[in-house]
Amino acid sequence: MTLDPQALLQHHAAAALAHLYGQSLAPESLTVQTTAAEFEGDLTLVLFPLLKLKLGSPEALGQAIGDYLVAQGIGIARHSTVKGFLNVSFADSYWAQALAHAAHDPQQLWYLPLGAGQRVMVEFSSPNTNKPLHLGHLRNNFLGDAISRLYQAAGYAVVKANLVNDRGVHICKSMWAWQQYGQGDVPGPERKGDHLVGDYYVRFEQTLKAQAAELMAADPALSLEEARKRAPATLAVQEMLRQWEAADPEVRALWQRMNGWVYQGFEATYRRMGIAFDQYYYESDTYLLGKDILDEGLATGVFYRRPDGSVWVDLTAEGLDEKLLLRADGTSVYMTQDLGTADLKYRDHAMHRSVYVVGNEQDYHFKVLFSILKKLGRPYAQGLYHLSYGMVELPSGKMKSREGTVVDADDLMAEVVQSAQAETTEKGKVSGLSPDQLETLYETLGLGALKFYLLKVQPHKKMLYDPAESVSLQGDTGPFVQYTHARIRSLLYKAAEMGLSAGAFEGASLSPEERAVVQRLLRYPHTLREAVQTYDPSAVVNYLLDLAKDYNRFYYAHPVLREDAPATLGLRLTLSRLTADTLREGMGLLGIGVPDRM
Repeated sequence: MTLDPQALLQHHAAAALAHLYGQSLAPESLTVQTTAAEFEGDLTLVLFPLLKLKLGSPEALGQAIGDYLVAQGIGIARHSTVKGFLNVSFADSYWAQALAHAAHDPQQLWYLPLGAGQRVMVEFSSPNTNKPLHLGHLRNNFLGDAISRLYQAAGYAVVKANLVNDRGVHICKSMWAWQQYGQGDVPGPERKGDHLVGDYYVRFEQTLKAQAAELMAADPALSLEEARKRAPATLAVQEMLRQWEAADPEVRALWQRMNGWVYQGFEATYRRMGIAFDQYYYESDTYLLGKDILDEGLATGVFYRRPDGSVWVDLTAEGLDEKLLLRADGTSVYMTQDLGTADLKYRDHAMHRSVYVVGNEQDYHFKVLFSILKKLGRPYAQGLYHLSYGMVELPSGKMKSREGTVVDADDLMAEVVQSAQAETTEKGKVSGLSPDQLETLYETLGLGALKFYLLKVQPHKKMLYDPAESVSLQGDTGPFVQYTHARIRSLLYKAAEMGLSAGAFEGASLSPEERAVVQRLLRYPHTLREAVQTYDPSAVVNYLLDLAKDYNRFYYAHPVLREDAPATLGLRLTLSRLTADTLREGMGLLGIGVPDRM
């Protein structure tokens, strides 16, 4: 039997329309939702979209379909039609049988064969090698990792890619500042390499500000923008970039040395996040790619050359504009590089889908990139998707790396772990755990709180970072879900000590609280499908919160271990075990661990 009651209702409602009216509709085209609280029913088939078929009044249509569904013996006990809504109620025997099937083979809940035989690349993180990772990077990384895990659960082969921005004028700023002020300053136990390099990026900005102020004092008519352009620091960095592009040995050696410091620092941060990548690409290797695509586009008429020699593409028919691809002096732009990198990634991995996890300030860039690739007829172009997410801002405004006004990722992770330690110790529930076990517990709780907080908001929405809320272990948080899991594991452990096991529960009636938990468990496949199709891990976050709340209401209403009726005890122990396992699976999709004790 299918463990998704929504899919079951869609399938048989489509069969009813075919049998009763000769109408052939795809089951997934039918709208099914949870019945509103003020009406009787478990699920509702929305009839309004069917009225255009002129099959009769909503009441008559609902009555006919409802009678057909009851007659099929699929577990629907009764139905009622309210205006354009057919509300159906499933029998207790259906929910009990579905729970038994799920307990016997939980993979029916946790795995969807949506992408069997297909490969997807998820590109995320994409840091600059002139500064450490910060709060904004955390949202990016947690989103990319969660999307990767969701695709894996849906049966796709996943490649997690990281395109590192390791060249350019911003990199040279840190290099020049270190040359001026940091000779002999190297990473050590007290300061990671990415932090050291980031400090010199800030130091460059401080120097530039001072130099610009001096120029403006000497010439009051000079604007700030012009003063910054004329500042010695700016000119020196531009010269360093020219030397880098000319492969100057000394500049390249310094670049490799400082980038090496940054990579070691990044690796430590990724390791603490619980994130790893299958493929790294580096802008220093890809920035010259794409020039052969220009020749192809010119030959096919997709691109055109202006009299000054520059190359453009006209995207006005796509609702965009004309886009420069090659400057008149023969130098390429970022778009050209991204075209070449897209081809490179497809040659390497032949993926059916490619997801770019990049902030919404790049929305227009990706519209242009995808439009060009479609005009060029690339076989992978239809599978491209930009997972655009809102920026994370502070109460004081946007974060600015060059001014040092960022929430450092390493500092924030350390803070949430310390908060987890303080709150857990205060509750006094950690007796008997070894120091290593305690360290693991605090890390799991702290990072769980942070990941849950950053994934709880839909990706497209901007987030305002609240330091107090982010480290809280109370309320609608990751630790609440983790605690529910630990509570159930403790209950199951006690049951085993008492010699109790989850036996058969055929014929057991369900209380409203038990039915609510079973129904929520069986919505997991639907939630997983929704999260994959909408690229939205927050669907899983909210599902887990609802499941934990449903279980806790059941837990307080029905003391499990004091139940005498064997069938009822079997049902409640089975329900408890499957809930704990589903909480573990769901949190795992978010990259969050669940302790057995806390």
